[in-house]
Amino acid sequence: MKRSQYVVIGLGRFGSSLAKELINLGYEVLGIDKDEEAVDEMSDTLTHVVTADSTDEDVLRSLGIRNFDCAIVAIGDDIQASILTAILLKDIGVKTVVTKALSELHGKVLQKIGVDRVIFPERDMGIRVAHQLVSPNLLDYIELSNDYTIVELSVPKRLSGRCLKDLDPRAKYGCSVVAINKKHGVIIAPSAADMLEEQDVMVIIGTNDQIESFESEVINL
Repeated sequence: MKRSQYVVIGLGRFGSSLAKELINLGYEVLGIDKDEEAVDEMSDTLTHVVTADSTDEDVLRSLGIRNFDCAIVAIGDDIQASILTAILLKDIGVKTVVTKALSELHGKVLQKIGVDRVIFPERDMGIRVAHQLVSPNLLDYIELSNDYTIVELSVPKRLSGRCLKDLDPRAKYGCSVVAINKKHGVIIAPSAADMLEEQDVMVIIGTNDQIESFESEVINL
């Protein structure tokens, strides 16, 4: 089965980090930036790198952009270039276009022009860090929507030796433990009989209110 091919446009801190991780995951990545220095820095890391203006439709077509499965527009601070690039990518026929937004208004414009996914790295990271600061057992926090969230909670010492049935998060709080990350591996869709140990990590999905209640009444007692 053919592996997906990605193009990352904009090789600043966010774009280069994302492109490197895609390479680490085994995918082919074309990197594009108008800054020759940024391109040179990534030349030994990515599958291909090109110095080019992504707002030039002829240039994008000459690079065979429409053949890529996903294009990520990670342009740093030029909102006009970001929007124009996203429009061209959609017009050319790239299957999936993901674009970094610099503000809520920028994000709304991107959604209006039909971008498949808008990401707010700075905003989202700020939210995650804030949640981690106020909750000592919270290891990670991902907002799925305005209502639903996935969190990772470490198991405190006092819950070691208890099984999920004892906590009964679904019946009592409405949230679900979808995985338990243990030292020897990950248990996906754990059963009520699965035992918890100190420093296990529970992956929990639910509404913000459900998870907050479970965390305050069970984890952070």
